[in-house]
Amino acid sequence: MDLRSKIRIVEDFPKEGISFKDVSTLIQDGEALKFAIDKIVDELKDKNIDLIVGPEARGFIFGVPVAYALGVGFVPVRKKGKLPFETIKIEYDLEYGSDSLEIHKDAIKPGQRVAIVDDLLATGGTIQSVARLVELVGGEVVSMQFVIELSDLKGREKLQKYDINSLVEYDI
Repeated sequence: MDLRSKIRIVEDFPKEGISFKDVSTLIQDGEALKFAIDKIVDELKDKNIDLIVGPEARGFIFGVPVAYALGVGFVPVRKKGKLPFETIKIEYDLEYGSDSLEIHKDAIKPGQRVAIVDDLLATGGTIQSVARLVELVGGEVVSMQFVIELSDLKGREKLQKYDINSLVEYDI
């Protein structure tokens, strides 16, 4: 299946000059969604994954069904103040400021093998922060899986030490 044909391109969103890759059209199509999830599961099935970690919000959309298919748990990574128990927080820089992400400090046991699943790899800053959170609580990042990669933004270069797979690549 050509997943690229299932992804809507929205020009000049969220600001002029940006060509936004919208996965909402992919997830509305049951066959395309199943295909994407199955492809990610196929990439992970022989990696002895203990947990899937996904950042909000689209990491939840793709990560939970992957976890279900593999028969493993799912750990959410959220924006500051959204998790109810004790957390570990990491701050990271954005093009226009900074942000922070949190994970429950007891969500991952030391040595557990983790795959991070998200919709998009762009500059790599957010996913690098997610990986650092996983490692801070003792997990081992075994793989990173993305539906879309914006290769011109060179996020893969920032994440060279990790196994990375993306289903669709775009030059922006």
